[in-house]
Amino acid sequence: MLVVAIVALMSFLGVLTETSLNTTFPALMQNFHVSLATVQWVTSGYLLMAALVMLTSAYTKRRFTNRQLFIAAAVLFCIGDLLCASAQVFAQLLLGRLIQAGCVGICTPLMVNIILDVVPRAKLGLYLGIANVIVLIAPALGPTFGGAVTAFASWRMIFWLTLPLALLLLVLGSGQIHQYTQQSRLAFDWGRFFLLAVALITLNLGLTTISSGRWLIVGLWLLVCAVSMTLFLRLSRTSTRFLFSLTVFKHPAFLFSFLPYLSLQFSNVGINFLLPNYVQDVFGASAFIGGLILLPGSVFNGLGQPVYGWMLDHFGGRLPLLLGDGLFTLGVLTMAIFGPALGVGGITGAYLIFAIGRSMAFSNSVAFGLKALAKDLQPDANALYNMGQQAVGGIGTTVLSLLMTGSHHLGWSHAQNIAAGSAWAFWLLVALGGVIFTLYWTLLRRTTQP
Repeated sequence: MLVVAIVALMSFLGVLTETSLNTTFPALMQNFHVSLATVQWVTSGYLLMAALVMLTSAYTKRRFTNRQLFIAAAVLFCIGDLLCASAQVFAQLLLGRLIQAGCVGICTPLMVNIILDVVPRAKLGLYLGIANVIVLIAPALGPTFGGAVTAFASWRMIFWLTLPLALLLLVLGSGQIHQYTQQSRLAFDWGRFFLLAVALITLNLGLTTISSGRWLIVGLWLLVCAVSMTLFLRLSRTSTRFLFSLTVFKHPAFLFSFLPYLSLQFSNVGINFLLPNYVQDVFGASAFIGGLILLPGSVFNGLGQPVYGWMLDHFGGRLPLLLGDGLFTLGVLTMAIFGPALGVGGITGAYLIFAIGRSMAFSNSVAFGLKALAKDLQPDANALYNMGQQAVGGIGTTVLSLLMTGSHHLGWSHAQNIAAGSAWAFWLLVALGGVIFTLYWTLLRRTTQP
């Protein structure tokens, strides 16, 4: 657990800086003179890059040592920190964030792969939960940390304050991290990686361009995405090089845990972006309050992980998965129905219910799927879970920001338009809650409880 803690803390720093910046968007827009649609690439671009790095984790686990991977991740984080802290133009800030994404892209799968190597299957839920505490506390601290730093100093201090911690972890990890499996010299499948990267990037570009109303450009981006995915699937049938195995999709335990996992991540990252801006625009709250509203829910999100994992190990998937989805749906349904009438306190309470349910279902989706798969398929499944988490998170930010800013009723105030657009976002998440329930019901019916 010491090794896992070091790797998880490195991931923690990456997630902390990501979620800290969500509350600084107004300051960044003013500082760099860019629109909300542009500044949100600090989050969605970061998540997309992390997803592309995570795509390679099944390969890198088999090819490189744990120590080599960790050192690479820590160095990328430090370089990104320096670029972001000293950024004079938005392009430099974005470049720094894209480089830092490599840290989370390497460390998050590495942490899970180490656990899969050494922990008995019967205790997998508990140990994954313990490891996730460290990573998931970051969303609890991130918005509050970012709001406080921006209010009392400057958003640049987010990066200056995390740099010494990253250097300390680099030193500790270099001496403590060991190897538990044999390495193999595999040929990396650059062709499939490139095609999948193009598909993910053009999908995000297509969704982002919707706000401009340039439908021809949107259609072209989405066409490139569809063509790239088609070519990727065709090449996967004959390729002799290694990226990850698609055979995991033939297993119901993976497929029907993977799809809810994506939906829950889409919802979580999107609403973590939406709510801090919602309370600032609709209720006139400060950036500090905008970050603070997420704190109670995010604390339960992180600290509840060992309990949620224990529930899976002792009661099977039915209790944590279905209960988690029920609480998730109840939280967003409250926001959708009552909206501005809730006030800052009501939004905080609704988010608390949402966060507990989302966290319970989210972490156990992965644990349930991994426990039910053969050991030789677990690294491939882990790569896909992590890649999907980051890619869909970026899409969630894009889609919910489009809905939030999509209402333009004449005669309405800015606050009224934001409230109306956000209501559509909340109802979308309510519908997703129903879809997730159907997927979980299918998973539990078609899979033997691990």
